[in-house]
Amino acid sequence: MSLDHTDHPSSGESRHEDEEEDWRKLAALALGCAVFGVAGALLPVPGVPPQAIIACHVLAMICGGWDALMDSIELLPRGKMDIHFLMLLVAIGAAAIGAWDEGVLLLFLFSAAGALEAFAMHKTRRAIDSLFKDQPKTACVLDASGVETTIPVEAVHPGDLLFVRPGDIFPVDADVEQGETSADESSLTGESVPVSKQVGDAVFSGTVNLWGAVRVRTTRHASESSLQKIIRLIEEAQTRKAPSQRFTDRFGTGYTLLILGITTGMFLVWWLAFGLPPFINTPEVKSAFYRAMTLLVVASPCALVLSIPSAILTAIAWGARHGILFRGGAAIEKLAEVDCVALDKTGTLTTGELTVEQIESFPPGQESEVLRLAVALESATRHPLARAIAQRGKLDGLVAEPVAQFQSIAGFGVKGVVAGGPCILGRRELVEREWRGSNGWPASHTDASSEHTEVWLAQGELLGRILLSDHIRNESAAVLAELKRHGLRIVMLTGDRDGVAQKVGGALGIGEIASGLSPAEKVAHIRELGDQGRRVAMVGDGVNDAPSLAAAYVAVGMGARGADAAIEQCDIVLTNDRIDRFPDAFGLSVRARRIIRQNLAISLGTITLMVLIGIGSGIPLSVGVFAHEGSTVLVCLNSLRLLFAGGSKHNFDAAAQ
Repeated sequence: MSLDHTDHPSSGESRHEDEEEDWRKLAALALGCAVFGVAGALLPVPGVPPQAIIACHVLAMICGGWDALMDSIELLPRGKMDIHFLMLLVAIGAAAIGAWDEGVLLLFLFSAAGALEAFAMHKTRRAIDSLFKDQPKTACVLDASGVETTIPVEAVHPGDLLFVRPGDIFPVDADVEQGETSADESSLTGESVPVSKQVGDAVFSGTVNLWGAVRVRTTRHASESSLQKIIRLIEEAQTRKAPSQRFTDRFGTGYTLLILGITTGMFLVWWLAFGLPPFINTPEVKSAFYRAMTLLVVASPCALVLSIPSAILTAIAWGARHGILFRGGAAIEKLAEVDCVALDKTGTLTTGELTVEQIESFPPGQESEVLRLAVALESATRHPLARAIAQRGKLDGLVAEPVAQFQSIAGFGVKGVVAGGPCILGRRELVEREWRGSNGWPASHTDASSEHTEVWLAQGELLGRILLSDHIRNESAAVLAELKRHGLRIVMLTGDRDGVAQKVGGALGIGEIASGLSPAEKVAHIRELGDQGRRVAMVGDGVNDAPSLAAAYVAVGMGARGADAAIEQCDIVLTNDRIDRFPDAFGLSVRARRIIRQNLAISLGTITLMVLIGIGSGIPLSVGVFAHEGSTVLVCLNSLRLLFAGGSKHNFDAAAQ
């Protein structure tokens, strides 16, 4: 039973097969221990030589203690000892005083519990690995004449044209250039409903092309794809330890030496102070050595060491299967402590799929020029505004022109040199500040309505405005009502205009709204809430959200296919871009923390109770073995409940009570 269950992240089929072989091997050894142990218990009949009985017991102990022996051989030369070493000492000690049956029972239960633990971890990691079992290996690339060539997916570069047949897996992130289809994105988002894909729509690595033959233009290298990003997040999550796990990490070599010292001391006390026989049991009295071995068993922290990593890994597995990625145990524990949720508007409470409604130019008549320049500037970004403008450009047959000296001004806009002239695109405040047109700001324009988001563009004497519209997510209102019902304070932080923010906030029943915020101002609001004693979960998706995500107590990103800068700051990622996964994540977090506390209570309670009884009146070694291994099995099974119940609404309700 290893002290470390989270240091080996999921990394593919070979690791998956090794884990399956591991638990099967442990189960076979436990079975061998049981068979030889039963034979040794039944053989003491007239005519059977004692050597045969001892041989059965020895074979049983070899089977039951083999894994512990291999682990100890590996650790002892490095000056480390763990629970395996303690169990071997107890088994050898039991054999030394003739308690063969009890020694065999100890090793059988220990090896059986180890097999169960390995099986539980195997099932949990398989739930994670199954998300990525169909990682694409090759891609069909089309050259300029349309000739198909199959190459390794690692050799695909951004800009390559790929042909994807029905039933194939999209090998990399790309945009549909010809044809239409639907994609099964369940491996990426946990959502089983097919997603329609038409010209201009994005497709993602690892998702399945369901029925249409399409040509797609690669947008990212395979190593930077959405699928690889999620795999890296999950691998990282399994290596990040929860705060409470640091407590159980202390039960290694130091604890082993402490228990050995206490056991040795109690052996001397029972022998020299209380006059118990040192080694030989009598029908009336158990020896001091027997009692010491029992104390050694019940003080071993198997269940305690498993109590936290088993629950954390299981929670990570359930979340990964349902579109929620926790970047480690700390994220799971911290989310349960949140009492305030701050949300970005665009792409979080709204769909983020903006559409261009109107293009204006000052002077009039140059609307196509405004769009041409905007398409060029936004071709290098992934903000929802950029996607909407790029989509409109494709519909108008525009091809993005090269941009020199490109610069992104987080929260405000972008600028660069297009067709030889400096050009700027973004919020009105930015364009007003930096535009040097001789005609000045046009007095003829009217303010955009509260239903529209506006973005301004300027180059030379040309000034333009693009009006875009967004839509509130269907699930946003119900999610916010659910969060409020459980006492969470809701705040909306947005860089959009006050009119648009108030309209969205009013429709969703949000009382606290801060609009027109720069990234620095969002951070200031997050810190102000923290100064009020609030533990804030910030939910966002864009580059401009990255600073406020970093400042929050818990950072939640909308979509692993969102802005890399935002995702890098996130503790939790909702891969399906649906805000209704946030209550599931919160419920899972609360439930996982409760199970961790239950596990700690079971393990610490069992150790404390059995140690006190062992020191006081003494207990049979078999009872100590059952208590020790029983608590270990109970902790594993308790943690596995998360894999089947997770953070569903029912459990969210129960968690909040």
